[in-house]
Amino acid sequence: MQHDRRRSRTVVYVAAGANLSIATTKFVVAGVTGSSALFSEGFHSLVDTGNELLLLLGMGRSQRPPDREFPFGYSRELYFWSFIVALLLFGGGGALAIYEGISRLRHPIPLGHPLWAYVVIGAAATFETTSLITALRELERQAMPGPLWQKIHRSKDPAVFTVIIEDFAALLGLAVAAIGVFLGHVFSTPRYDAGASIVIGLLLCGAALALATESRSLLLGESAHPAVVNDIRAIVARDPRVESVRQPLTMQMGPQDVLLNLEVEFRPGISADDHVEAIRSIEAEVRRRHPNIQRIFIEARSRH
Repeated sequence: MQHDRRRSRTVVYVAAGANLSIATTKFVVAGVTGSSALFSEGFHSLVDTGNELLLLLGMGRSQRPPDREFPFGYSRELYFWSFIVALLLFGGGGALAIYEGISRLRHPIPLGHPLWAYVVIGAAATFETTSLITALRELERQAMPGPLWQKIHRSKDPAVFTVIIEDFAALLGLAVAAIGVFLGHVFSTPRYDAGASIVIGLLLCGAALALATESRSLLLGESAHPAVVNDIRAIVARDPRVESVRQPLTMQMGPQDVLLNLEVEFRPGISADDHVEAIRSIEAEVRRRHPNIQRIFIEARSRH
């Protein structure tokens, strides 16, 4: 479990380092070339850097031990900070990029030589791709079936799916910025570049809404993956002392923290010792197969 947390932190550290380097370069070149799209991309990378720092803050705070006020611990605090990241990406990245594009449409500024713009776009794409590959590798380690978009939806780790969504949006934004710079110089007008800034803002708003949707589900108490729930039910049903089991109730408290509630009906005639032994056996098997399930509550019933 600690190893999983370290890998998630590595994903965020790589993304933060890449975005800080990219933001600095974009702002410098945007000042030299006068590119509105690159200026918007600079804000995007700066916001992404702040977002990664907030995720690191959330990861640290979520590992605090349970106390009297929060007996189940602070694992879900990471989901709160991932929701804040979505809000910042929407306002600090998307809205500012749209505003910048509209401002440049109303008050055009002549573009400088495009060479440095292409250089920084290429460098930024390299950094973003490195960060994206790191996050995708971590997502693959979670061994979830289905296409990529389903894996992102099923992931319970904001440190991973946030970086993936941000990096995808960043790479699309860089492609739009390159097209805007190119068309602006071909047709000798900054309006294409300003339009690219607006498109980049819309991309960031879309990415922010996707992040907000994922974080909302986890904040509301999303269940564990259906395959996990079905396996838990099968584990309980296999015990010869069990008569029946209702659908297990699970809640994702954190990326590596799941709460489980079971209502089990035992066969009539078994002794109290058999009850205790069955409960111990079920808990041990569930924890062996699913180490992320840290809290198990079993309501035992006997049919008379």
